Amino acid sequence: MHAMRYAITLPADYDMGIIRARVAGKGPILDTFPGLGLKSYLIRERGVAGSPVNQYAPFYLWRTTRGMNDFLWGKGFQGICNDFGRPVVQHWTGLAFEHGPASAMAPTTATTELSSLCSPEPGAAVEAAVAALQTHATTPGVHSTALALDPRTWELLRYTLWTTEPPAGTGVTFQVLHLSRPELKDLPTGRHW
Repeated sequence: MHAMRYAITLPADYDMGIIRARVAGKGPILDTFPGLGLKSYLIRERGVAGSPVNQYAPFYLWRTTRGMNDFLWGKGFQGICNDFGRPVVQHWTGLAFEHGPASAMAPTTATTELSSLCSPEPGAAVEAAVAALQTHATTPGVHSTALALDPRTWELLRYTLWTTEPPAGTGVTFQVLHLSRPELKDLPTGRHW
């Protein structure tokens, strides 16, 4: 599993209805994309849920590297580049994935939480983070959750889809406009190494 996201921060007075219409029209295109576990079409709106910015920030969990590469080098990503310029794409190695108790429902919210892996023993710290993710996955309202690591910065990312309002302190909150999940059922659960 590979985690990927890019964020396009928009002007403070930007009409987010434009992004909503974009997602409504183009979101279903990836509903059958090979190698894609899920893509959540995420936004933050200035003044909503404490967001200081307007932002379009899709998040992906790729089941295969080939699918990710086909998207990045193909027409899928080119549409973003044509409309907004080429954004920086963040990428993490997948460590764990879990379905939550609300996995049969449609998620409405997502959270991302970044933390530094400061331990002198990264293996033990990752094991502890995986165990914490498994506990987190049992929280009411969790659709699914993933843990990933950027070994360049030693930064852990916990990404969670929610069907309810997330509890306070679970990270940066986004609205989910659409969820493409062509191979979500094929993402292996548990630890990924």
